[in-house]
Amino acid sequence: MFNKLYEKIRLLRIRDKEPYFSLYKLLGFYPDSIEIYQLALLHKSSSVEREKGKRVNNERLEFLGDAILDAVAADTVYHEFKNKREGFLTNTRAKLVQRETLNRVALELGLDKMVVFNPRGSSHKSHIYGNALEALIGAIYIDKGYDQARSFIQNVLFKKHINIHNLARKEVNFKSALIEWGQKNKITIDFDLLESFTDKNNNPIFQTQVMVAGVQAGVGIGFSKKESQQEAAKMAVRRLRSDKEFQHSILEKRDDNPSAQTVNGNFEELPEEENVNESDKPKNNQ
Repeated sequence: MFNKLYEKIRLLRIRDKEPYFSLYKLLGFYPDSIEIYQLALLHKSSSVEREKGKRVNNERLEFLGDAILDAVAADTVYHEFKNKREGFLTNTRAKLVQRETLNRVALELGLDKMVVFNPRGSSHKSHIYGNALEALIGAIYIDKGYDQARSFIQNVLFKKHINIHNLARKEVNFKSALIEWGQKNKITIDFDLLESFTDKNNNPIFQTQVMVAGVQAGVGIGFSKKESQQEAAKMAVRRLRSDKEFQHSILEKRDDNPSAQTVNGNFEELPEEENVNESDKPKNNQ
């Protein structure tokens, strides 16, 4: 109560109040340092020059926010699913923080109207808002501390925009699913970066292959190593589920030789692609 009163009194002394009001509607509290939030909403395509010619943008805050989001997601999943094993918890955490989820939530929060970027300097516009959401979390941590950042993630992002139990039932992280399947069936899974380069807009491009039992099973391209690995894993899973000849060629390289019945069941455990593409509708978790 006294903190809110102090914030309102402090706000009376500020001439330009609109940024504070906009952030209050988004965050549920008034920021102490407005500059850190403005930086969080500044994409690298619109970097500004500071002292000594140093150009700044929201990438460092994005790095920080990503780590905090991972920690809070892990804590939330751990307490929400008390009887689930480590593999389930790992996959569910990955689903909470995946790029598609963050992009959707960022749009629902209205970050597309707040992020500053140059359209000609960023060809993968769809990722900008999810990245900015992570940067915003980093800004909250710098400005208000971990408890406030955690409160924002749990009470705004998770409770109002993500149905955790619905999301947990969907297998969205192909890389994690593929690695877990490989470990269970004693089949090696390796991801190798084939090449990296920049496109005409100076955006980084990565190409990754995934090797299943030493055989190339998929190749993926993305704007980050993680995204290219996910695309490669998606291709590999699709092939492992549908290509019978490829299945047999992989199994011949295993240390053991399971029965055909066990083999079929194991391949069916891999996620189906349509489960990933189905969008989640935001619901309030009570």
